[in-house]
Amino acid sequence: MQMLKTGQKDAYAMILDAIDVGIYKPGDRLVESELADRFGVSRTPIREALQRLETQSLLSRDGRSLIVASLDHNQLAELYVVRTELEGLAARLAARHAAPEEISVLREMVEEDRQLLGDPAALARANRRFHKQVHLASHNRYLVQQLDLVHRSMALLATTSLAIDGRGELALNEHEAIVRAIEKGDGEAAYHALKDHISQAFQARLKSDAAASQAAE
Repeated sequence: MQMLKTGQKDAYAMILDAIDVGIYKPGDRLVESELADRFGVSRTPIREALQRLETQSLLSRDGRSLIVASLDHNQLAELYVVRTELEGLAARLAARHAAPEEISVLREMVEEDRQLLGDPAALARANRRFHKQVHLASHNRYLVQQLDLVHRSMALLATTSLAIDGRGELALNEHEAIVRAIEKGDGEAAYHALKDHISQAFQARLKSDAAASQAAE
């Protein structure tokens, strides 16, 4: 029984990671047999993982098939509202509770991530690591759990706002402002710096989506 549970957990994590890194994009059909072959596990844990992902609204039904879900405009706006508030709270708590070592890690991340400018995919992965580190620095397990759920839904976005020209450098400058506020122990400044960071990312995405829609007409 323990082996089944482990296999189920691994299958879930592997499919989720594949969605997160863009191997499977919104609209892609997921087939049990193909997933079992790709990940080298039996179809039972794959089936259970797919059911779990469907329950979490990361997959949706298209007839009898399961496909990677996509977010419409309203869902995207709702997601960013929740993300903005939760991330801001995480930054506020991090300013109160982060250990000096955690702040050093955040500062090093910002410096190292500047080497990734020009590589949106790598910068997007680094961005997720940075935000996760802020979440952990909040030292609130329940908030971290809720933010994990939010960031799983972010994987349903087919593109990253960091691919927009100039957005990567601006985002890193915003990360730097967040770290400065946390380092000073200024919870309100950290809260607003992170909320502004998410707001700027949302605005950049909306402008990019609008331009893409206009070009397609």
